[in-house]
Amino acid sequence: MITRDKVTEIFCIIDEFDKNLNEELKKNLRLPSKDGSGKRHRNRKGRLSESEIMTILVCYHFGTYKNFKEYYLSCIQMQLKHDFPDAVSYNRFVELMP
Repeated sequence: MITRDKVTEIFCIIDEFDKNLNEELKKNLRLPSKDGSGKRHRNRKGRLSESEIMTILVCYHFGTYKNFKEYYLSCIQMQLKHDFPDAVSYNRFVELMP
């Protein structure tokens, strides 16, 4: 089992990387609106940040669990629920995975 301190350390590294990546993408990437009509699109933040999603995936690979569903349900939603208070259901998490 990975320690809470290690989870926090991994999250900090991934979060810093994600912030830097998003800044670079905003500077260098200009994309038109999805439908081309110029209408505004909703860009609401999700309950889990990209950094939290990536941290959960990285920590899974450090663990000893055989399948991801068991890991997510027992480890993330039970043991690490204080570290991930806004964790979504397993089905929703699978939809959010990159």
